[in-house]
Amino acid sequence: MRTFTGVWRWRHNPLRRATDRREAWVALVAVLLLVVMAPALGWYCGSRTDHALQESVRAQQADRRLTTAVVVRRVADRHHVSDPEVSTDRMAQTTVVARWHAQDGTARSATVTTASHDTATGARVRIWTDLAGNPALRPMDAPTAHTHAALAGFGAGMLAVLLIEGGRRLIVWRMVQRRYARLDRAWAKAGPDWGRTGTGS
Repeated sequence: MRTFTGVWRWRHNPLRRATDRREAWVALVAVLLLVVMAPALGWYCGSRTDHALQESVRAQQADRRLTTAVVVRRVADRHHVSDPEVSTDRMAQTTVVARWHAQDGTARSATVTTASHDTATGARVRIWTDLAGNPALRPMDAPTAHTHAALAGFGAGMLAVLLIEGGRRLIVWRMVQRRYARLDRAWAKAGPDWGRTGTGS
């Protein structure tokens, strides 16, 4: 609002310079871009990212299955946090060697991770596999996809804000530099005669 008021005030001010009017218009355009373009860009990027991530969620969920495996043995001193791409079940997971059967009945055995508290030999745990029965990461869930999309939209909006404000500052800086250059040229012309003509010196 102050920007609009500033532009209006400079219209009839007798001390107004052309550069003052241009700087006020640059500020007004920057404000309009900040109010309209930055949120619009953030929303657009967020919605497009969310659409792409939801497609990925559906593809991963269609390609992966929960399978019951039997623990053969624990892998000593190997604990880690679950996949950060998943918003739920972020408990510490344990690495074990387990065996299971693929959908076609083929026996499989591999080192996998599980969030189960019971990882003793012979315990049954749930693991994620792909359609071929190989170990796979847990698929991304919809809430995580929404969160990533929101962060992407926010980041795009903030980047737009920084670019707009940086552009405004650069334009104003260039205007000020040109103003100073004109003053320097004017002073170079008037400087040698300053204080001599009509001053009584």
